[in-house]
Amino acid sequence: GCPWGSLVPLRARSRGAGAGEVLSLLQQWYTSSMNIVCTWLTDRMDLQLHIYQLKTLIRIVKKTYRDFRLQGVLDSTLNSKTYETIRNRLTVEEATASVSEGGGLQGITMKDSDEEDEEDD
Repeated sequence: GCPWGSLVPLRARSRGAGAGEVLSLLQQWYTSSMNIVCTWLTDRMDLQLHIYQLKTLIRIVKKTYRDFRLQGVLDSTLNSKTYETIRNRLTVEEATASVSEGGGLQGITMKDSDEEDEEDD
């Protein structure tokens, strides 16, 4: 599970925040997290990611997406233009890596990231 997922609602509730405030906070957190990843990728638009960077980013993006979905963040927030940009870039990088690295991703993939509920951490 998400190590921080239950922390935010607990902190927010301890100061009397309602469910709407908690959801709003989580949506802002998700959006800012995806913006950071997107900016990092944009800064490296002309560079192919190292296999380790690619594997790490796929894990981060998939886990972030899944954890925030489990916390109740809306699909309209989860599947933002920013997320789609990240997903598309990582999918292209994954295809390139699978050809050049010959299995270097070891089963790590962006495929079905929005449908997976269970994954080895």
